[in-house]
Amino acid sequence: MALNSFFDFFQKGKTFKPKKKFAHGTIRYSLHKQACASLNSGINLRGAVKLPEGEDLNDWIAVHVVDFFNRINLIYGTISDYCTAQSCPTMSGGPRFEYLWADGDKYKKPTPLPAKEYISHLMDWIEMQINNQALFPCTSDLPFPKNFDKHCSKILARLHRVFVHVYIHHFQNIVTIAAEAHVNTCYKHFYYFVTEFDLVSQKELEPLAVMASKICKDC
Repeated sequence: MALNSFFDFFQKGKTFKPKKKFAHGTIRYSLHKQACASLNSGINLRGAVKLPEGEDLNDWIAVHVVDFFNRINLIYGTISDYCTAQSCPTMSGGPRFEYLWADGDKYKKPTPLPAKEYISHLMDWIEMQINNQALFPCTSDLPFPKNFDKHCSKILARLHRVFVHVYIHHFQNIVTIAAEAHVNTCYKHFYYFVTEFDLVSQKELEPLAVMASKICKDC
């Protein structure tokens, strides 16, 4: 499914948080356009995530972190009205998986929160990370931090929890608006990317492992 159709579909609704964009003329903007072109051409998603020859891995990861942040925002925005403190009093993925929020600032210790509040804090936290020039330098003359991949692993692992919550607790809401194919495509792209570069642990992927084994065989 073409990337344009994904954004066209979801932008008819609302974004949970503001969309992050790349500055024109930067390497990351060019890589973003290259990634979009590959997806829009109908290329196999497993192939689309591979690092283009001659490109820097950190730039490639940075582009995808921002893209996934934007797309998962769009997905959650479509069902956020159904995700209330009453319907989702904890950030969970069924009875086996519950996620506690900690950010080292306001929430120094892992704290149970309603799903919507957890996700709101999460998106604010990610936005702070990607706007931090020390972590996500906006130009190629500024170096990436040495532990950049670990920062991105934490961001992507937490974004995966939004997929877990949406799939397990709100998939019927997604089906009602006929968005399941779009969400599945986004998840497959995410799954292939994080497994290609070993960015999210199998433990974090476990809640959707059965589904992934079915929908991520091929594209």
